[in-house]
Formats: sequence, structure tokens, C-alpha cells
Amino acid sequence: MTSTSNDVLARMRDTLEHDCHGASHVFVILGASGDLAKKKIYPTLWWLYRDGLLPKKTSFIGYARSKLTVDEIKQKTIKFMKVEKDEEKKLEEFFKLNSYVSGAYDKTEAFSALNKAIDAKGSCNRLFYLALPPSVYESVTLNIKAVCMSKDDKNWTRIIVEKPFGRDLESSNTLSSHLAALFKEEELYRIDHYLGKEMIQNLMVLRFGNRIFSPIWNRESVASVVISFKEPFGTQGRGGYFDEFGIIRDVMQNHLLQILSLVAMEKPPSTGAEDIRNEKVKVLKSIPPVLMENVVLGQYIGKKGGEGEEAKGYLDDPTVPKGSVTPTFASCALFVKNERWDGVPFILRCGKALNERKAEVRVQFRDVPGDIFREGEVKRNELVIRVQPNEAVYMKMMMKTPGMSIDCEESELDLTYDNRYKGVKMPDAYERLILDVFMGSQIHFVRSDELHEAWRIFTPLLKQIDKEKPKPIEYVYGSRGPKENDKLCTEFNFIYTGTYKWVKPQPHL
Repeated sequence: MTSTSNDVLARMRDTLEHDCHGASHVFVILGASGDLAKKKIYPTLWWLYRDGLLPKKTSFIGYARSKLTVDEIKQKTIKFMKVEKDEEKKLEEFFKLNSYVSGAYDKTEAFSALNKAIDAKGSCNRLFYLALPPSVYESVTLNIKAVCMSKDDKNWTRIIVEKPFGRDLESSNTLSSHLAALFKEEELYRIDHYLGKEMIQNLMVLRFGNRIFSPIWNRESVASVVISFKEPFGTQGRGGYFDEFGIIRDVMQNHLLQILSLVAMEKPPSTGAEDIRNEKVKVLKSIPPVLMENVVLGQYIGKKGGEGEEAKGYLDDPTVPKGSVTPTFASCALFVKNERWDGVPFILRCGKALNERKAEVRVQFRDVPGDIFREGEVKRNELVIRVQPNEAVYMKMMMKTPGMSIDCEESELDLTYDNRYKGVKMPDAYERLILDVFMGSQIHFVRSDELHEAWRIFTPLLKQIDKEKPKPIEYVYGSRGPKENDKLCTEFNFIYTGTYKWVKPQPHL
């Protein structure tokens, strides 16, 4: 029997009530006037409040340089909140719990005013969400530590830090050292929203809750692993921001590497946060730095005869510097040098302006030995974990074609969440992660040594790219990316036949 949305929400409320013990909480959004706060943080807090998933005594304070009112914040954010007609009264209740303080990020007296607003809420736990550019992290965290920490021993203070966590190993280490000097590791929550997605969290259960995968999850059976992230749109006028980082820093070094560590890690002793993070770090420590010879870099150009955005290339974005060689597509092959995975390529690929929106993990198994069927008819098995859209787990398998002859065709064993779990609302990634911070669970957050290893793997490549400025390979808006990527995948033992396409199952009437 499947869970219903009400069952899921009830279990989450019970857990929250148990872990938060009825304490008062104040959630402070630093950077409340910015894009992230408007599009993600305020809407997420509203959804959690609407569903009764926040501790009962929770209030919210926005903080930014802009002189704003709570009503102005409401007008900015409401279009992202997905408010139903029968929820308008509840929305008013939510905004009554909000207040706003205007102040600079580098003035202690401004943070004293913020602290005064927090103290007015009484004895409470304090959560600070840094929805801010990294350039102000240092001054903001110094001021939080100086005047905004909880003074009561029974109350805690937690800091949520948004990526990017630096630009390379050196800058990341500098930031980590700065934060470590101010806060304990258990007070820091480095948020990577990909770790909050349903199918990423499902990897743990899929791997360690099923006997069938244990004997084949290794170099004896696995030919290659491909972890993909594809977006069907370009920079959409935000190329200036993107150009500072590029696709490797923006997606590959964090999101995809985090997924790799969950796919490749050994079984932890428990589902405790530190046990899981210990195993992830062991995997990352086993990965040598990426070599340029194992990398493909691309940049999209406009589609001839295309309409609207698809007619524009990356360099047509007026916010992108002229002649920029920043990649909008990247793929690379990594290797985990341990007993389980030695020799198995892990291929990471990500890009903008591609043919579809998709994020998935694809574990491709080795060829069947002693094949008795017609040459080329039997294709490799694949286990696919589709993260978005249309969350699913399916196993690509060979089946007999219906009829008189013994012919083979590709089919699948399919768990599509929309069909199996009808009526169950799956929380947004930010909902899960913010709820985790309230409950003090760090399972889905990045530890400082994880961050160090991730940057160690990619920093030599990033420095080489910054220094040599190789010209990326052009690919057309809406294509699968550079053809050289297919060549890289073939070279590293991933066979793409193109004869099979997963189709989202239609519900039975």
C-alpha cells in the first residue's frame, strides 16, 4: 500500500515536533531583497508553513541593504509562491510572522539592530540563511558572531551557507578557515540543493536496501557510470554572472561530484550524518585530479532559422564579455582508484542550451559473455536513476520480441514515481534541506573536508583552463552538445546505441 500525501506530512510533522521540542525559532534571511530570497527562500518558507512543517513558534526576519517593507517583499515574492485561492488567509498569517530590518553588511551597529529585532522575539533558536554573494560572507559572518549569536545555553545558532563555496581550492580553504574560526562544524550548513532531491536521497536506499545490487555494484560488472545534467535554455540574460564561474564551477564540481560520491561510496555503518559523510570523503580522496585530455569543453551558438532565444548563441548575450571562451558545456572522465571501482570510468557531463531538461545517473553494465543471439542484437543493461523531470528508477533490459521468433528488444523494469505514488506530494529540495536545518540533520549538507577534496580534484583543470583559455567547441542551441562528447563517452566504455528511448508511462484509466 502506498503512502498518501497526508501520511507523509503527518510523519514529517511528528519528527519535527520531536526534534524541535516546542522551542521558539527565528529564521533570518540575509539578502532578503535578492533573487534567491525572492524565488526560492521565501516561497520555500511559505510552503513549509502552509503544510504545518515548521515549528509552531517560528518567525521570520528579512535583512538587506534596501529599504523595504514586508508588504513590498510580499509583492516581490508572491508570484513564486503558488498560492491557491483557499490559502489566501493562511498566506496573510504567514506574512504577519515576518518583519524586516534594513542595514549594511559590514557595519556592526546595523547587526546590533538586527539582534535587537531577534531579541524582541524572546528566547529562541536562531537560523541565518546567507542568500548573499560570497564577497560579503566574511563581514556578515564576523558580525553575526560578534552580536547575533544566541546568548542562552539552551538555544542554538545555525548558519546556512549558499554555494559557490569559493572559486578554487585556495579560495575555498580560505573561506573554510574563516568559518571554522567563528563557528563549530555542527553550526554550519553548506547547502547544495541537489542533495535535497528525492532521487538523490533514494540512492542510499536503492543501493543498500536491495540485495540484488550488492554483488554487481563493482568493476567486475559495471562498464561505466554516466552522471548527466542538461538544461534546454541558455543564460537568459544572466550571462555576466555565469561567465564568472562557467559550467564546471556552477554544476560539475559540486552537484555532479556529490552524486558521484553517493553512487560510489561504501556502505556506511549507519544512516547517521557523520557515517555517511565519512564514506563520501573516502571516495573523493580516491579520485585523482581531472586531466585536460579527458575533458570536452563546449559553448553554444544560435540555431540557424531558430526563433527567439534558440537563435542566440552564448556570445550574443549582451551581459557576456566579447570573445568569452567560458564553457557552457563540459564532460570529463574521472576514476575512483580503489578496490571496488579501479578502471571504471565515471563520466560527468553538463550543459546549457541542450535538447532537453534532464538530470540522471546511468550505470551501464558490461556486455553479456558468450552471447548466443544475433550479433549486435543484445545491448547492455543499464540502471537509470532519473532525478528530474518525471522522477523514476528503471532498468534497461533485453526482452523477447512478441511473436514466433526468438528476437530480442530493449525494454525496461520501471518505477515511475507519478504512477507508483499517486497523490503523494514530493517536497521541493529546498523544503527538505531547510527542514533538516531546523532538526539539526547534516546528512544532506557538505562538510568542510568534502569541499576540500572536491576542489582538489578540479582546481588543476580550472587553473589550466583559466591560463590557457582553450576555445570551446561550438554546438548548436537545442542539440545534444558537441559530437566530441560522444567520442569521449565511447573512448571511456559507455556505449550509446540510440535505439532505445525511455517513455514516461501513462497512468491506466
